[in-house]
Amino acid sequence: MALTPAMEDYLEAILMIKQQHGYVRCVDVAEQLGVKKPSVSRAVKELTKSGHLVKNADGTLSLTELGLQLAEQIYEKHRFFTEQLIAAGIDPKTAEQDACGIEHVISAESFQKLKKVFDDG
Repeated sequence: MALTPAMEDYLEAILMIKQQHGYVRCVDVAEQLGVKKPSVSRAVKELTKSGHLVKNADGTLSLTELGLQLAEQIYEKHRFFTEQLIAAGIDPKTAEQDACGIEHVISAESFQKLKKVFDDG
């Protein structure tokens, strides 16, 4: 099942918070994404239903293997496009925003080919 860009943003945020703090709470996700807690609760329900996320007994969130895989792919695209746009002379804040849009719409095939061009070049 394909996730919406918003749901992908939640997975990416959860991955980033986990890397920074070692644990993830709903309040951390709300803060990271600039959304209200009820929005996070709805997203957590959807991502749990789709098999991407688990809400632990202590209230923390954990990505499933499927969720982790997808979050890492999204984050890799985000970092790649942010770096390339900054290297091209785009303001870092704009590059960050544009990368966030691009990461959701580019196919895996196109991304891999672009990455290869930049790695080889």
